[in-house]
Amino acid sequence: MREADVRTLWDYHDLHQEPRPSDVGIGLGSHDLGVATRSAELFHNGLFPLLVFTGSNAPTTIDRFPRGEAVHYREHALELGVPDSAILVEPEARNTGENILFTQRLLAGRDIRSVLLICRPYQQRRAFATCRKLWPEVEVRCTSRPLPLAEYLAAIGDEDKVINMLVGDTQRITEYARRGFAIPQEVPADVAAAYQRLVDAGYTRRLI
Repeated sequence: MREADVRTLWDYHDLHQEPRPSDVGIGLGSHDLGVATRSAELFHNGLFPLLVFTGSNAPTTIDRFPRGEAVHYREHALELGVPDSAILVEPEARNTGENILFTQRLLAGRDIRSVLLICRPYQQRRAFATCRKLWPEVEVRCTSRPLPLAEYLAAIGDEDKVINMLVGDTQRITEYARRGFAIPQEVPADVAAAYQRLVDAGYTRRLI
C-alpha cells in the first residue's frame, strides 16, 4: 500500500462537517455496515426523528447483503434499538444519484428542509456534491464513523478493496461533475498527484 497517497485521498474525502439536528437522516447503502451503526448512534443522540436507508445492491455488496443494502442496514439499526416506526427503507437505488432521487421521492409530501447524509468515509465529498446538485433546496451535511484510516481498513478487512474504491471515488469527483451528476469541486494538486500514482500502481478496478 502507498500509505501516504492513500491517506491524502482519505483526508480529501472527509469533509469534517459536524453533524447538526436535521429533519431526516439518510444512510447511503454500501458494503460498510458501519453506516447503519453510525446512523443508529446519531438517531439515539437526537440528531433526527426519521431515518431512511437507501440502497439495492452493487457488485461489491451482493454477497454480503443478499437481501439488499437498505434492508440489512434496517435490520442492524433495529438490533441497535432504533424503533421500526422511525425507519423508512428505499430498496431500489443502485448508485448515489438514485439514493438521493429515490429518497426525495419517498419523502415527497413531508416538509424536509435539512438532511444529514451518513455514508462510508471516502464517499462524503461525492455524496455531498450529488445531493447539492439533485436536491438543492435542502441544507445538507455529511458524516461517517469517525475512524482513523488504519482502524477503518482493519474494520473492513479488505485493504485492496477499500483503496480501489477510494481511487474510484476520487475519479468520480471530477467525472460526475463533468457529466452533470454533481456540483464541481476543487481537486488540489497533491490529491490529483496521489490519485495518479495509485492508478499507476494498479488500483484501477473501480475506475469508470
